[in-house]
Amino acid sequence: MGKTIDDIKGALDERVGKRLTLKANGGRRKTIQRIGVLEGTYPSVFIVRLDKDSNAYDRVSYSYTDVLTDSVELTFLEEMASGQ
Repeated sequence: MGKTIDDIKGALDERVGKRLTLKANGGRRKTIQRIGVLEGTYPSVFIVRLDKDSNAYDRVSYSYTDVLTDSVELTFLEEMASGQ
């Protein structure tokens, strides 16, 4: 993704509504992997609406700093399919 918070926010602004895979650090050597849709971007956070079948929560939010520090890793499914 980007190298600054503004770059990350800009890249996510362009992908609102797209499906993604989210990997997040769950603490104590646990990694959480979820699939959902990027629902919205805001000045400090972005929101992902999760697939209802496999998750206890409807939505989760993370800060752009989480992406910058690699605490959260986002992979957009359309990019995986096209090989970008």
